[in-house]
Amino acid sequence: MNGVRLVLAVLLFAVAVTACSPEASPPAGTLTPRAGTTTAAPQAPQSQETTPAERGELRFRKIGEFDKPVAFAVREGDDRLYVAEQTGRLRTSDRKTVIDLSGEVSGGNEQGLLGVAFHPSGRWVYLDWTDTQGRTHVTEWAYDGSEATGRRDVLTQDQPFPNHNGGQLAFGPDGHLYIALGDGGGAGDPEGNGQDLGTLLGKILRIDPRAGRPYKVPEDNPFVGKDGAKTEIWAYGLRNPWRFSFDRETGDLWIGDVGQNAWEEVDYQPAGSEGGENYGWSLREGDKSFKGGKERELVEPVLVYPLNQDGNCSVIAGYVYRGEKIPWLQGQFLYGDFCAGWIKAAPVDEVEKAAEVGEVEQLSSFGQGHDGELYALSLRGPVYRIEPA
Repeated sequence: MNGVRLVLAVLLFAVAVTACSPEASPPAGTLTPRAGTTTAAPQAPQSQETTPAERGELRFRKIGEFDKPVAFAVREGDDRLYVAEQTGRLRTSDRKTVIDLSGEVSGGNEQGLLGVAFHPSGRWVYLDWTDTQGRTHVTEWAYDGSEATGRRDVLTQDQPFPNHNGGQLAFGPDGHLYIALGDGGGAGDPEGNGQDLGTLLGKILRIDPRAGRPYKVPEDNPFVGKDGAKTEIWAYGLRNPWRFSFDRETGDLWIGDVGQNAWEEVDYQPAGSEGGENYGWSLREGDKSFKGGKERELVEPVLVYPLNQDGNCSVIAGYVYRGEKIPWLQGQFLYGDFCAGWIKAAPVDEVEKAAEVGEVEQLSSFGQGHDGELYALSLRGPVYRIEPA
């Protein structure tokens, strides 16, 4: 294993995204970016409102402190912001605890409370979390804005290793719930889950949690009626799709897939896709061969960048900006790296022109408000609203 990554992993706590070495799959390290790491633009003067930094044309205004925030959601008809803490609580921007799983979630490594999404109606909330045996749960509560009741497990998945749990939840433009599951962990996908259609691991799933018990599989899912395939699967060939998002204007899907030991990647699925895309893991890492095998039709990533250079370790996918406060950012996809802390913006039609626009230490996730404005979460505790400088 690369020595620097091993020391960091042993010393500090993990967010559920850090890449593995070829020799082992240790806990990923919650770490401070390299000393002296900066963005491309000059640093502006600091103020209480703009900590940690203003960079060029963006500032990051702290709106609250949480306990290891890792996921973000908004609810129809509700002006509050909802933040999932890896330690087990779902909390609002006005400090209310909505759900507390802190006595039930597994602690450490890449586990815990990992994802949150509200039903489009706002009447139900869904959490993705791992229990003390390491199993992944997607759990539903009825929610009226003040109290969460009627808890039920929608989906449970055994995990062979304590890492690569995925965790992202999102309702798509079609009203269905999309769920990210990593390959189950271990270095190099030892069980071959990424390419195995007989398991939910290493996939993005698509279900309707309200149409059946525990859920209904949409009839137009790509593997319905295919022998030996799990019908919940929407896309496959993924290692650890920690975060994905839908473009609220076009419906396109952007997926950040955390790499093994060489490449981080962002994958793309256009709106109107019938699903079934194979993004290549573990035949390929990034756009390079990993275990070989080009005989299958693989979808190439739209963005790749090298691991273990300049402090890079884990891609954090964000959103295509569709707000109004930052006109120059319109139509650009924001993403970042957990360890290095940089945030880049890539024009959706020219992603190769990605440029650094800011920096957040221990960037764990992004969020999107009702108005299309974006937020950045730091595992250190702060949640920032991204604003024009």
